[in-house]
Amino acid sequence: MRIGPITLELPAVLAALAGYTNLPYRLICRRLGAPYCSTEAMLDRQLLLPGKLRRRLVHTDPADHPVAGQIMGNDPKVMAQAAAELCREGFDVVDLNFACPVRKVLARRRGGYLMRQPELALEILRAVLAAADRPVTLKLRRAFDDEPEMQAAFWRIAEGAFDAGAAAICVHARTAQQRYTGKADWEFLSKVKSHFADKTVIGSGDALSAPQAAELLRQTGVDGVSLARGALGNPWIFRQLADHLAGRPMYRPDLLEQRQLLEAHYSHALQLFGPRRAPKMLRSFGIKYARLHPHPSAVRVEFVNIDSEGDWQAVLERHY
Repeated sequence: MRIGPITLELPAVLAALAGYTNLPYRLICRRLGAPYCSTEAMLDRQLLLPGKLRRRLVHTDPADHPVAGQIMGNDPKVMAQAAAELCREGFDVVDLNFACPVRKVLARRRGGYLMRQPELALEILRAVLAAADRPVTLKLRRAFDDEPEMQAAFWRIAEGAFDAGAAAICVHARTAQQRYTGKADWEFLSKVKSHFADKTVIGSGDALSAPQAAELLRQTGVDGVSLARGALGNPWIFRQLADHLAGRPMYRPDLLEQRQLLEAHYSHALQLFGPRRAPKMLRSFGIKYARLHPHPSAVRVEFVNIDSEGDWQAVLERHY
């Protein structure tokens, strides 16, 4: 799988996930085989303001490459300025979010709302391409909704993007209005890849496990799979996908390895967020990690109530 000059041996990427794909979790996924990661979606204007939030958003590490900085906005000039900032900060790829289905984002005419405005989306892309000195990619939905003109808008954006010089598109096989409900339309992904046979197309939607991710690749013919919800709490999914594609038994971490990974995740979070913020930041991760535990319900409840490093360590002692 190729993204511009970047070649990935495993055809899988860690998707941009708000509240999750910060540097600590990207480093955890890297150690388990993630070849390529995206940041959380960053509001373009946030990148132009100095301060702690900006520093946390753009913080990377030598082990965190290749990495895409994902930005979201609706003003071509501001998006171009944000893209230039990402290049200066050392990101390998600039990724444009035209897919986020969160109501607050749509109400502000960002993210998936751009699927309704193909000409503005392409104007943003062209401005970013002019400002960036590295590959630019797009995250799209198959449409804003199921109206015929909205489906036509997808093809206008995708074709215009590749004509303008985009390195790849990642397509989530649901509409923005669907958000994450209903079944992802893998047949649509097949059509997209058939149409752009010589371009890099990454598929997204319902790849919640390594076998499902492999099946998405097989059924649709896309070049790579974007792992989002399936990677939350199971960073081993990258190793498991490599096993599955190679015909090996899929790796299953025991409790000791799960604990060691939880400890490493906490250590990374402590360095970036500090002792007051790190435990609270890891509550949501703990809830996801609990799914792999033999007693997930009991462990999940305890992670919900974490408020300090002592609470975090107590859960590990009791359950891991």
